[in-house]
Amino acid sequence: MSKTTKQFQTEVQQLLDLVIHSLYSNKDIFLRELISNASDAIDKVRFEAHSDESLLEGNSDWKVKVIPDKTAGTLVIRDNGIGMNIAEVEENIGTIARSGTKAFMQSLKDKASSNNPELIGQFGVGFYASFMVADKVVLETRKGGASTDGCRWESNGDGSYTIEECSREQRGTEITLYLKDEFKEYLDEWKIRSIVKKYSDYIQYPVVMDITRSETPKGVDGEEIDGAGTIEKTEEQTLNSMKAIWARAKNEVTEEEHNEFYKHISHDYDAPFRTIHFSAEGTSEFKALLYLPAKKPFDLFTNDRKKGLQLYVRRVFISDKCEELIPDYLRFVKGVVDSSDLPLNVSREILQEDVQIKRIQKSLVGKVLSTLTEVKEQNFADYVAFWKEFGQVVKEGLHFDYANKEKLQELVLFESTTSEAGSFVSLKDYVSRMPENQKEIYYITGSSRETLEQSPHLEVFRAKGFEVLFLTDPVDEWVVQSLTEYQEKQLKAVDRGDISLDSEEEKQEKEKKREEAQKEFSDLISLIGNHLKEKVKEVRFSNRLTDSACCLVADEYGMNANMERIMKAMNQTVPDSKRILELNPDHAILKTMAAIHQKDATASALADYADLLYDQALLTEGSTIKDPLRFTKLVSELMVKAAQ
Repeated sequence: MSKTTKQFQTEVQQLLDLVIHSLYSNKDIFLRELISNASDAIDKVRFEAHSDESLLEGNSDWKVKVIPDKTAGTLVIRDNGIGMNIAEVEENIGTIARSGTKAFMQSLKDKASSNNPELIGQFGVGFYASFMVADKVVLETRKGGASTDGCRWESNGDGSYTIEECSREQRGTEITLYLKDEFKEYLDEWKIRSIVKKYSDYIQYPVVMDITRSETPKGVDGEEIDGAGTIEKTEEQTLNSMKAIWARAKNEVTEEEHNEFYKHISHDYDAPFRTIHFSAEGTSEFKALLYLPAKKPFDLFTNDRKKGLQLYVRRVFISDKCEELIPDYLRFVKGVVDSSDLPLNVSREILQEDVQIKRIQKSLVGKVLSTLTEVKEQNFADYVAFWKEFGQVVKEGLHFDYANKEKLQELVLFESTTSEAGSFVSLKDYVSRMPENQKEIYYITGSSRETLEQSPHLEVFRAKGFEVLFLTDPVDEWVVQSLTEYQEKQLKAVDRGDISLDSEEEKQEKEKKREEAQKEFSDLISLIGNHLKEKVKEVRFSNRLTDSACCLVADEYGMNANMERIMKAMNQTVPDSKRILELNPDHAILKTMAAIHQKDATASALADYADLLYDQALLTEGSTIKDPLRFTKLVSELMVKAAQ
């Protein structure tokens, strides 16, 4: 392949400009990112060599070498990891964040510039931090097991890059940074040492550098020889401790070390929300270091998101995304598990079926849930902050993780009719303040609290002083299919089935009143029902309404409007279903329609009023009406008549 010059895509160049000029406030980060990438490359070749030893090429002296050259003004980071072929360079280096560039750009637009740094790393753009300190970056690499044909990539960060084949004896990758004049301090030994110690001390491979010292020659007795002058001696020194952070005692690891290790494995900019560091012994022996993030990543709900924990077996890297270690509803958890029981040649199929993996997962889930429970009980404000970020995901566990259902139902939070916007209540708190005559836990689902607060379905609950939970996440429709009761109290949707909140005496009184209304308005109800028979299943009087004229309700186990909207948004086929139109027998509109009906049972106004009631019910539940033009025309005509 001859030398080829290519242009970055427009949004990629914009993103590169942001990385260089805006996102990183601490320029030292570039070296951390490059060393982390080098460590990952060594992990990968060690893992793949389990099935293909030719990749090693007799070179298993694992290390990452940092080479400063003050004369040339260059800083080189070299590794003997897996390396890349030309296609992989194009895929991983020639573009930035190929799956997330547009989403990243949109996130930056949506956030204030001061908040932008927290997005870095979530899109795999760490390599490009090099351009903050360098005006040219050259990458040479060769994949293990290949011939001596390597690849050379070069860019000035100015909108283009060149790529060509090159000859390279060593497997691995070498990145050369041509430092800008104002960043030549990164060639100083003390600066490199301090960065490696702070950010990469836990890397399990040696991070080395040639160190030159001036020495005075010594005699056989070990004493310096007078007048012999000095000589320069160069030796390769290791800059990091290489002790795996998860293998150290819990009390030996500082908060700063945890923060830096978390950033290394997650590529998150913020410190973690909570750290879980523990060892398990007995039927399954392993060490685990887990981190709960403080902020949700942009791709939390995308299918191509990298999920799972890093898995080691007796300190040997196995996988950086072992999905079997953690259930999908805890996919935001980051960390490392180091097992003493699994075989080194463990495969994906073995992981899926291995009893030890299932035991480890059970233990990890238990630790995560107990940690969240502890936070909720000891620092509710912190827990609410976490819940706002990840509550929607945690709730998935209620539908999928039956074994931990009781623990999870203690963790879920909801807004309610008695809480302020942004405040939350647990099921335990809800039950503790239920009136004595309240027998069920009531909830309503919808797209937002603002919409639900206006729902006519809540009128009788407010009148009775009964609290109603607002379930506004799409997943809630599936959650309530599994979470059907709590502390022997049934969960009941206020927009499904029939509702009765009255005492026996009140029931008798209302039943008598309903019978009278049925007798008074029976012909009118029949007319409305016949007119709307293609749209509604039934027209009946309501126990829910105190002020509004009407509302739509689903059958006890039917599909409500919110579920229909969610299914349609997912491009799912929604079965035809009709809901029930409930009318308020005390509302003036019913008496007005009855008067018209008594004068002329065939009056066209009755059909118009029936359509208006139905459309009004659709609007109050947040649904769209099919003929908004006719609706507005009818409303306008009524306004004109009322003004005459």
